[in-house]
Amino acid sequence: MTFTIDRRNFLSLMAAGAALPLTARMASAATPFTFQASWVNDAEFTGYFTALDKGYYKDEGLDLTYIPGGPDVIPESTLIAGKADLTLTTPDTTIKAIVEQGAPFKIIGAQYQKNPLGIVSLASKPIKTPQDLIGKTLAVPPVNVISVEAMLKISGVDRSKVNIVPYAYDPTPLIKGEIDASLDFTTNVPFTIKQAGVDATSFLLYDFGFTIFNDTLVVTEEALKTKRKDIKAFMKASRKGWDEALKDPAASPLQFKDTWFKGTGRTIENEVYFNTAQKPLIESPHGIFAMTEEAIAANITALAAVGITAKREHFDTSILEEL
Repeated sequence: MTFTIDRRNFLSLMAAGAALPLTARMASAATPFTFQASWVNDAEFTGYFTALDKGYYKDEGLDLTYIPGGPDVIPESTLIAGKADLTLTTPDTTIKAIVEQGAPFKIIGAQYQKNPLGIVSLASKPIKTPQDLIGKTLAVPPVNVISVEAMLKISGVDRSKVNIVPYAYDPTPLIKGEIDASLDFTTNVPFTIKQAGVDATSFLLYDFGFTIFNDTLVVTEEALKTKRKDIKAFMKASRKGWDEALKDPAASPLQFKDTWFKGTGRTIENEVYFNTAQKPLIESPHGIFAMTEEAIAANITALAAVGITAKREHFDTSILEEL
């Protein structure tokens, strides 16, 4: 059978298509985009969950695939393997890979203006400064040893006088007194410890000289050229998600209790505490993900303390300037 259509019917069909809602016409044109998170699902990613649930990525023409991270995930490796278009990292590991291995990465934004990593100890045996770590046992995840060594060096503390042992992201050894302190997100772990019936105290590495971002948005140089429009769309939608999530940081995590946060083994109260505590570390008068020249310079200076030669060219602010 031969199917024919005259010009009048064709124009009628075209008009009907044009009358469809914008979302319907865009649905088939959504561009696949994969985002690798740096850790398991928790309040650290509230802004992205908000953007997903509210359709902000779809509004920007993206079909987003979200991949959670974890202790065995090296975010940068997913970029090299082509499994993700954008990931979250720490600038020390990313720039070290650029400088020492020639990795083709660019840092294009920073979720945390002020790094939430800090030293957590029990309130009954508080460690309040880097100097207090002398003669003590500090548990540190292997990926963060560089950060701790930088903080110690900047503070004038001899690294050999601090017993650094591996840490498996479990506060139990600290609660039991098997270690004196741990390196953790200060936005989260003190509350986890308190739920176990013990009070904790903490201080940020940032406040003692290790002035670097965290959860930096990283892409490959090739993606920045070939997927620039999609990367910009991701950042625009994510910024909108974070702005919404931080409007009422004590309330927004509640909507994810039975979805994104389900099965994590953590209470929703913990996530509320987390999101509330991270608000001042994320927000910037220049907008979510901002990287000011002053902040970039502070990152370069801090990394130099541990022999990582960061350069301004490792940070690309061009997309931020377009948002």
